[in-house]
Amino acid sequence: MFCKKGLFTIILFFILIIGCAGVPVRPALEENHTVPSGKIEGSQFIGIRYPFNVSAPPHWEMTTEFPEFLKDLGYDKPAPTDNEQTELYIFNPITQSSILIDLTPAPPYAEFSQELQNSRVTRVAGSLVDELREDHGKDLKIEMGPTEPVSLKGVQYAAIKYATYTLKDGKREQGWIYGFTEPYQIFILYVILEKGGANDRQDIREILDSFEVILIK
Repeated sequence: MFCKKGLFTIILFFILIIGCAGVPVRPALEENHTVPSGKIEGSQFIGIRYPFNVSAPPHWEMTTEFPEFLKDLGYDKPAPTDNEQTELYIFNPITQSSILIDLTPAPPYAEFSQELQNSRVTRVAGSLVDELREDHGKDLKIEMGPTEPVSLKGVQYAAIKYATYTLKDGKREQGWIYGFTEPYQIFILYVILEKGGANDRQDIREILDSFEVILIK
């Protein structure tokens, strides 16, 4: 199982821990779901609704539709009425390692810094680790990686946290990235299912290196 919480739940978690008090620091932005999230050309995604581009290795697949195999990994398919929808799913069809990317307007009252990004991604990782132990037993051994800044092109602040653990089908790495670049929040989740002969960790690194937010000033 990957995680029962969908990306919408994680985004809601972040919004709740951000809070909403004081004077607005940015105008409220609304998502226009009549505009397509982007277009896929070969192994490249070009954002339309939100200004981000990303590419993937040729043996990976991209889709803006929910891949059905994610249900077996614990994700719920987003309902058409959900306000938040993942913009892009990228996955290795053989190993089922995957990365999910979502951009959403930052709350008008929320302030951001690298220290806050580190704190938020640490908190959400801890929450989902608790859920893993609920699903697989309190004795599940989970090794947590450090909370670190991560460099994403065009992103002001971003932090990463990951966990590794072993289930019956093998070792997994699950990671969370939370970023901000005015006026958007960036949510990236990935899972690496280690299988012989695959180099998914390197592939995920290449995908993240290609990710870029392009803002027109």
